[in-house]
Amino acid sequence: MTSYTLKEEPTVNHKDKYENELADWIQLEKAAIEIIHLTGTLWYDKSVELVLFRNQLFDRSASEILSLHQYAKDIVKKPINALDTLMLVKELNKLDLAPSRIDIGRLGFEWIAEKKKYKSAEDFIGDKMVDFIGKEKRKIIPRDVVLYGFGRIGRLLMRELVSQAGKGEQLRLRAVVTRNNSDIDINKRAELLRNDSVHGTFPGTVIEDFKNKALIVNGHTIHMIASNDMSSIDYTAYGINNALIIDNTGIVRDREGLGLHLKSKGVDKVLLTAPGKGDIPNVVYGVNENSFDSEKEKIFSAASCTTNAIVPVLAVIENVLGIEKGHIETIHSYTNDQNLLDNYHKKYRRGRSAPLNMVITETGADKAVAKVIPPLAGKLTGNAVRVPTPDVSLAILNLVVKKETSKEGINEIMRDAALRGDLVEQIQYSISNELVSSDLVGNPCASIFDSPATIVSKDNKSVVLYVWYDNEYGYSRQVVRYAKHLADVIRLRYY
Repeated sequence: MTSYTLKEEPTVNHKDKYENELADWIQLEKAAIEIIHLTGTLWYDKSVELVLFRNQLFDRSASEILSLHQYAKDIVKKPINALDTLMLVKELNKLDLAPSRIDIGRLGFEWIAEKKKYKSAEDFIGDKMVDFIGKEKRKIIPRDVVLYGFGRIGRLLMRELVSQAGKGEQLRLRAVVTRNNSDIDINKRAELLRNDSVHGTFPGTVIEDFKNKALIVNGHTIHMIASNDMSSIDYTAYGINNALIIDNTGIVRDREGLGLHLKSKGVDKVLLTAPGKGDIPNVVYGVNENSFDSEKEKIFSAASCTTNAIVPVLAVIENVLGIEKGHIETIHSYTNDQNLLDNYHKKYRRGRSAPLNMVITETGADKAVAKVIPPLAGKLTGNAVRVPTPDVSLAILNLVVKKETSKEGINEIMRDAALRGDLVEQIQYSISNELVSSDLVGNPCASIFDSPATIVSKDNKSVVLYVWYDNEYGYSRQVVRYAKHLADVIRLRYY
């Protein structure tokens, strides 16, 4: 009878494995902490902003930075790590860089792919950044900004303009105009800025300067001006000149009404944070901002949050596949326009309690699309359902495309658009099967494309696409991007 001896499996020392993995993680965290310091130095000393595949690195925690590296591996499929990133950030700090926005993720991947061609990381960075070295490569004249109105969008714009101020070489928020500026009004507005039920506590300092009628936010003195007449404010009396007025009240949307801003002293241009009426240029930044002469035209519209969400995706699909027709259904969080409890409203259904009901209402997004993408005029219909959530909305694009496609094909088209080209700041590509609306509060992208939810029918031409968006913060970021374009303070970019 043959006997068999069982071969013993090698013993795994789980304690050593745990200790080794923990030690590796601590090294990465140390690298991330050093990246934070060097990122801040670049930002404040040289007006150089680092991003990791379009995700901002400034004002991030070490854990967030490591999470972004994991995102790069999962989404972008780029094998970079924090140690390589730290090495490259150190080299960037040695250079006399012009004001710029640099994707350290792209540099990291290129380093892995091309490092055999270079003697050192110093040579690599010097070669890649050759067009960015020297302050004369991009001279920026800072532009004064005034917020006309201080509601949901106005306060988010203040948060963002202050957080992006850096050395003050781009947009400088100088004033806010509201109906009243009593001490009580200033205090209440300061409290609303400090704490937000949706977007959380403002990560900075807000000091009321009642004597000078101002708020001092992270060291920035912002005048609180009281006025009911947009045409008679002397902004120059506050040291404000050649200003861009961002009107976030939505009270007037036509050229005649918004033109009153231009009669005030110290005003150069007006940007409306709502759809403009008549011949006012409606712009979705990233798609059609170059269609208008920002030197000759003085009044612009940043369109609506929904238009900013759907247009980037529609532009990509129209460009690659072509669109025959379609319907856009927006599942939109309730807004201040609705009632908390049932009461009179000039529009149908919006008078019913917003926190208690789903409310069918109209949207102008389908018509607004045609102003931004003229070939789609008359091809789309649209409607909206307001739902009992305070923020983050969902656009469902039911389209018939001209070329046959598949779920994999259309997802790859959108993934490519999110990583390369003119819409990398606007589109984020999501692969999560567990994504829900609350996950996206504070997302900076105009459009979050939900790839697992994509549906393509058997005819390979009828497609349903799901696009999320933070209708407050994501839209505010688009407004800031466009404001920088109008003010001609866009920095050099390495994406």
